[in-house]
Amino acid sequence: MSRPTVLMPVPMHDVVVEGCEERFELLRLWEAADPDALLAERGADVRGLAVGGHRRIDATLFDRLPNLQIVANFGVGYDSVDVDAASERGVIVTNTPGVLDDEVADTAVALLLMTVRELAQAERYLRAGRWAAEGTYPLTDLTVTGRRLGILGLGRIGEAIARRAEPFGMTVGYHNRSEKDVPYRYYPSLLEMARDVDTLMVVVPGNAATRHLVDAEVLEALGPDGVLVNIGRGTVVDEVALIGALKTRTIRAAGLDVYEDEPNVPQELIDLDNAVLLPHVGSASKPTRRAMGQLVVDNLTSWFTEGRALTPVNG
Repeated sequence: MSRPTVLMPVPMHDVVVEGCEERFELLRLWEAADPDALLAERGADVRGLAVGGHRRIDATLFDRLPNLQIVANFGVGYDSVDVDAASERGVIVTNTPGVLDDEVADTAVALLLMTVRELAQAERYLRAGRWAAEGTYPLTDLTVTGRRLGILGLGRIGEAIARRAEPFGMTVGYHNRSEKDVPYRYYPSLLEMARDVDTLMVVVPGNAATRHLVDAEVLEALGPDGVLVNIGRGTVVDEVALIGALKTRTIRAAGLDVYEDEPNVPQELIDLDNAVLLPHVGSASKPTRRAMGQLVVDNLTSWFTEGRALTPVNG
């Protein structure tokens, strides 16, 4: 019996490449001298897609793969995949939740600490020789202990962040589409939560429904001692409004791991001394990325051997 054919449009983690080569016929689209010719010749054979990164996976590609059954996405976020177009064609889309929850939650709390205590700025101060030349780094106005944390998106990662926040003496609230059975205050309105907290943690995925949920009005409600941390998706925050709020000190500071147009970060953000910026490293450790890659392979394997996906986001 022939092995299922899986198409990989762009290079992926070695675990995904090696796992797919071992179990399936793997077509490496990025290595093809003429990708269009490869799709024309072999598109009808493709039953699975292994995808990751920022390349858009949508109807244009789906239409060239008439027998496609599953799209296995590397990452918990899947905003680069047109899930509606996949669903219309009966194609299952999967992601890699669970295996990266703790890593991303750790990064979120570290970014919060860096932002509130100005740790990145303090390190630059030392490296520039200013400690020896000018004296100690100025005392920070804010502290982490006792802050009021509002989590936008209390899913697996949001709950992991909430658990980590409690030992710091933070009070935790959250805004979701619906209330959950958790020991944290539920806010039916994001604006209401922003008014009531001083730290807003963005964890929701990026899609049409969440685009610019955090806008100028929400940032103004967060207030002059407010801190925004975004480890969800860059599109959830109106970046222009955020830059304006940071410049005018409408909010105190922001810690960002994600951006609207990655990997392009506005120079205006880079130039701000009250923004801590990371290059989308939330889950970027070798052990976590290996686990994510294995889940991509396991989703494909489960689908082709048992007819079910392990972590579907549709269907």
